[in-house]
Amino acid sequence: MYGVELDRRTMQPQGARKEMYLLEPWRFGWQRFGEHMDNTFLDPFIEGSHMTKYKGKYYLQYGAPGTEFSGYADGLLVGTSALGPFQAQPDPLSFKLGGFVRGAGHGATFQDIFGQYWHISTTVVSVKNTFERRLGIWPAGFDADDVMYCNTTFGDYPHYIPHSGMANTSYGREGKSPYFTGWMLLNYAKPVTVSSTLGGHLANHAVDELIKTYWSAASGNAGEYIQTDLGTMSTVRAIQINYADQDVDSNRLGKINNQYHQYIIYHSADGKKWEILVDKSKNKTDVPHDYVELPQPVQARYIKLENLHMPTGKFAISGLRVFGNGNGNKPSAVDGFIVLRTEKDKRSAFIKWRPVDNAFAYHIYYGTAPDKMYNSIMVHANNEYWMKAMDAQSTYYYSIESINENGVSERTAPTKVE
Repeated sequence: MYGVELDRRTMQPQGARKEMYLLEPWRFGWQRFGEHMDNTFLDPFIEGSHMTKYKGKYYLQYGAPGTEFSGYADGLLVGTSALGPFQAQPDPLSFKLGGFVRGAGHGATFQDIFGQYWHISTTVVSVKNTFERRLGIWPAGFDADDVMYCNTTFGDYPHYIPHSGMANTSYGREGKSPYFTGWMLLNYAKPVTVSSTLGGHLANHAVDELIKTYWSAASGNAGEYIQTDLGTMSTVRAIQINYADQDVDSNRLGKINNQYHQYIIYHSADGKKWEILVDKSKNKTDVPHDYVELPQPVQARYIKLENLHMPTGKFAISGLRVFGNGNGNKPSAVDGFIVLRTEKDKRSAFIKWRPVDNAFAYHIYYGTAPDKMYNSIMVHANNEYWMKAMDAQSTYYYSIESINENGVSERTAPTKVE
């Protein structure tokens, strides 16, 4: 990555370009190419640079190592001049290795009208096209030591829109943001009933918390449906419908006008008697990721999404996500949490813990100080994780919490990893 000063009047370069930064995958594990940061034959990419000035320092952000990977991230360099020299920070500014959407690279940082910082970056789909992405917006800012951070924890769960009452408040630099609603996912891996299935696009793909996989009906006709069982009567507050592209014409590139989705969502206590919950039968808007917050929460066990109109292709869903509270107990805290850093390659570590019976996911927090564990990894349906994203030259601290339909457990005390 190179930089050059421009004449403000003519926007022409002044002087020669200067070297800003060259990736260091030998040191920073997250810069390694590949979905699992394991490809040593291809050089990683650097792209999407953006600069933020704060208290006389220059915070240069850059995207790496590749658009199509879950580990796509925005790295961070800090300097006292706009053209450097810069010091590379141990971990990415924005990083999202787990969850429904993954990746948080090729971004930019801005302030809202209340002065709060946000970081916007791209999340990975890469199913129909290598560069297929969606935008994510994450809380960001600077701590008391002028360390820049970005909070992607629960970043694909419902959050409140910023308002004046939240201005200049602490963001909870690690853990849950104060904008996080606290509404939990109610139907992860829960039973699903569908009207029909196309090939290997099975029903459970709509509730597996992976945007890359999807269920598809055999047609795009009105009446095709998908029904999810929450397992118990739950407080439902919001629903997100994530459509997938199936049988889309190959020439449908760019923005297509005058296309729209129409559907009806029903709720039920017994799966037999249904009431309309959301009526989008007259919608004329293209809503590939429609999010509906209910005016008032409802008690329900079953949620059914019925198709009325698709803009093109089959009725296909990558995520039918129901949010609220399961009306039960929060999960127990995690026991037996260990982090085993590999001796020959300090960029990597094997992480393991005892599974929690009443949890379906976990957050692993980590950072280079016990009070600066700004990055997190969401792990579903597993009690181990192969960590490959560390700075080989830094000491780390790790912590973990468990997650279920009713909330989040207490976090474990920070574990030092040298």
